Amino acid sequence: MSADAARSPLGPPGMPPGRLHLGPAEAAIFETFVVPRYLSLFADLMLEMIIESEQARVVHLHCRTGYPDRGIALKLPGAHIVGADESLAALQLARAKAATMPNLVAEYRLFEHIPTMLPSGAFSHGLTMHPLASAADREDLLAEFARLLAPRGQVLVALPMRGSFQELGDLLREYALKYDDNEVAVAVEAAAEACPTADDMAGELERAGFDFVDISSHATLVPFRSGRDFFEDPVARFLILPEVKLSHGLKEADRVLGYLREAIDKYWSDGAFEMTVTVGCATARRLP
Repeated sequence: MSADAARSPLGPPGMPPGRLHLGPAEAAIFETFVVPRYLSLFADLMLEMIIESEQARVVHLHCRTGYPDRGIALKLPGAHIVGADESLAALQLARAKAATMPNLVAEYRLFEHIPTMLPSGAFSHGLTMHPLASAADREDLLAEFARLLAPRGQVLVALPMRGSFQELGDLLREYALKYDDNEVAVAVEAAAEACPTADDMAGELERAGFDFVDISSHATLVPFRSGRDFFEDPVARFLILPEVKLSHGLKEADRVLGYLREAIDKYWSDGAFEMTVTVGCATARRLP
């Protein structure tokens, strides 16, 4: 498969990999429900790995509603943060939040493609969280960070790693067996292999021109009250299900996801449904 064929189908040509568009209502839901229940898992690990620096200048690609920029400012006092995202409503919410934080120096810009219009070599830190991206998309994203960072600048990419969403993978295998759908069976195994390991991320960072790679990860369970609650939960709607659609390349996504909904409702009808997520963060320094 060519790099172009492997790219994310989540937007029109030229749209950067990363996130679905958010309107004003969705941006508010994202900030209220997705950030504290799910994205905070990735942000906590990423903030632990940030290298402290005086007069830091941070670029946050796919920044959504500006989380965790307040945590970055606490870790890097005096930092100037530049967030960029493809959803105007998310940026407007980020700006509104920043205006209430007197110690936060941040600006938020709309961008439509990679490479961005941001200046080369201008940042000490570059970060992104949970990019909805194939390996080919991550290659472009890391190349952009290599361009934006000054020599010895630090990149941080927090994302789900190998072992994530295995419950959905098992149900997709069940679907493929029940309906003798070899295409889905192959896609499930390919998606499991495509979800990056620590070695995969190290290789991607090194090929992009980074060194001193450090990767940390841990498995956790994200709870949902029921199977029906999972499909209605903003965490699933905004991040987990788009990740599954992208990684599996599902052509008949509605039919397959309909089966998943019925199966989860059946198997977890009387109790909570818990999703395994391997929370990971990869960091490295740009070569001088």
